[in-house]
Amino acid sequence: MSKVFALVDCNNFYASCEKLFRPDLKHKPIVVLSNNDGCVVARSQEVKALGIKMGGPVFKLADDIKRYGITCFSSNYALYADMSNRVMTLLEEAAPAIEIYSIDEAFLDLSGIDACTDLLTFSQNLKRKVDKNTGIPVCIGMAPSKTLAKLANHAAKKYRATGGVVNLMPPERQTRLLALIDVVEVWGVGRRLSKKLYQLGIHTALDLAQADVNMIREQFSVVLERTVRELNGVACIDLEQVPPSRQQVICSRSFAYRITEKSQMREALCKYVTRAAERLREQKRTAKLVSVFIRTSAYSPNEAQYANSLVAELACPSDDTRDLIAIVETSLDKLWREGFYYAKAGVVLLDLYDAEQGQCELFSSSRPQEKSKELMQVLDKINQKGLGHVYFAAQGTAPVWQMKREYLSPAYTTNWQDLPKVR
Repeated sequence: MSKVFALVDCNNFYASCEKLFRPDLKHKPIVVLSNNDGCVVARSQEVKALGIKMGGPVFKLADDIKRYGITCFSSNYALYADMSNRVMTLLEEAAPAIEIYSIDEAFLDLSGIDACTDLLTFSQNLKRKVDKNTGIPVCIGMAPSKTLAKLANHAAKKYRATGGVVNLMPPERQTRLLALIDVVEVWGVGRRLSKKLYQLGIHTALDLAQADVNMIREQFSVVLERTVRELNGVACIDLEQVPPSRQQVICSRSFAYRITEKSQMREALCKYVTRAAERLREQKRTAKLVSVFIRTSAYSPNEAQYANSLVAELACPSDDTRDLIAIVETSLDKLWREGFYYAKAGVVLLDLYDAEQGQCELFSSSRPQEKSKELMQVLDKINQKGLGHVYFAAQGTAPVWQMKREYLSPAYTTNWQDLPKVR
């Protein structure tokens, strides 16, 4: 039985999430902005048609935004994460195995499904089901390898006649499509490698598929050799049904305004480490090391420059927010320098352990705080319900440093107060 992989990719995901609860914007141009509303990080199809590039600074696009009536949205991560979970849940119900590749992409293993139903019909029905149940449009590409499935999905998005679904299982279809695609578009190649491939006369995905694997291994790497085999329909990359454990958890932000007071920096860092601790508990991990950094803006040459970081060690690996806040505050006392305009800060949790396996230092008298696990579970449960929010006083009550989000849409699906009202 041959392998069948499918890549399901949400179309213009952030923009689609924003349009979902704004039917008045269904066919209107919209953009989603980065932290502090600085740059364009997502575009609707209408904006792409206008030629507006990804990553463009908003202040440079002011004239285009006014001329074309483009609606701007600040990044609404709570909304995107929840809608992603809804899409992935539907995919998990439909497929025997799934690998969630990113917030808006998933690989499915459809091997054997063609014994029960036609693959194209199955995928078309799945696409309709996701659209109907979540409102998020998707494209689906099927092929005998993950690399080919990526290219099939690319074709499903690019060619409207496909209806958003491409079956690349037949070898003759693979050959036709590979001849149309620039080698830079192949998964894992990118701009740096493509320049070297161009020099060897390898310009299309088909050229790469027909290249000598021994030459590719000698001049490039085993990884690119594997890509060549994948382009020829040999499945070398299997699904990762259990994501590899992360080696670190990071939470950092640029500030909406420069910070000059230590108390404000303390609030910001305590907020960041609180969020990092929540992620740590989601992964059922504990951290032994905590890295804290603060810095001024590298893009303001007229301002005095300062950047520093510090790594501190806990006596016992912990996921208790109280432990992590205490070590962050101690680190800030050592890092802080008066007289600077700070633009960014962050916390990195390192040296991670499974929650049940972390060991305290042999001769240390420190031990985990009493009922730590139960308290953190209660905090997380309350905060995840969306009915209210419990936070530590160290985070402050009215932070002026919070990132700018002037165009933030409501948390339609995760906060009771933000539920859309029908009159």
